[in-house]
Amino acid sequence: MSQKLKNKIALVTGASKGIGASIAKHLALEGATVVVNYSTSKEGADGVVKEIVDKGGKAIAIQANVAHQADIKRLIHETIQNYGKLDILVNNAGVYEFAPLEKVTTEHFHKMFDLNVLGLILTSQEAVNHFGSSGGSIINISSVASVLGMPESSVYSATKAAVDVITKSLSKELAPRKIRVNSVNPGLVETEGVHSGGLLEGDFKSQTVAKTPLGRMGQPQDIAPVVVFLASEDSAWITGETLFVSGGLR
Repeated sequence: MSQKLKNKIALVTGASKGIGASIAKHLALEGATVVVNYSTSKEGADGVVKEIVDKGGKAIAIQANVAHQADIKRLIHETIQNYGKLDILVNNAGVYEFAPLEKVTTEHFHKMFDLNVLGLILTSQEAVNHFGSSGGSIINISSVASVLGMPESSVYSATKAAVDVITKSLSKELAPRKIRVNSVNPGLVETEGVHSGGLLEGDFKSQTVAKTPLGRMGQPQDIAPVVVFLASEDSAWITGETLFVSGGLR
């Protein structure tokens, strides 16, 4: 079996569950050594690592809240201490909260922008120092929300629109160093976070599925293979792209 990511070191933020966990497992199946980052769910991250190792892969879990710069520096430092380099960064950690305009607060704004936007930038800033002369790949997990403009999602949607334009900007800035930067923009994906956030209650799920041409919610395993593609040499001439993996929802 050919392994597209053999000898590559990959860091996936927010990888203890949901889309991040599936990405970590898929990268490992293709031969990458994976750092499974988590903020609070040690049990979830350890479970992902165990699943990877049980299948013959290599992985470790490292705790860090990537909304905090000191945590980011420690996360990258521990990654390099363990593996000496970095080839693939998946900026997956994120948070979402919907709120109508009258309920938007500075706390609501900073909770999402500090993690979804500033955390992504600072993690990328720290990580690229350890990409080798052969370059590498950064994949940002954005959202179809960046273009949908859904009601009661002004702040969350703004963070994902920011991710899309950061992706384009960094792709041009880092191209001379052979570092490609792309984003994957999922539609509605069934994850633990979506369930706990109450997004599958009421009409939201049925209305979103009704607007999705392929007629169903996504699953984490719908997203992960696209990330593998963008991490691998199969996408060697692709950078600055926002790839919608949303069942046709736009």
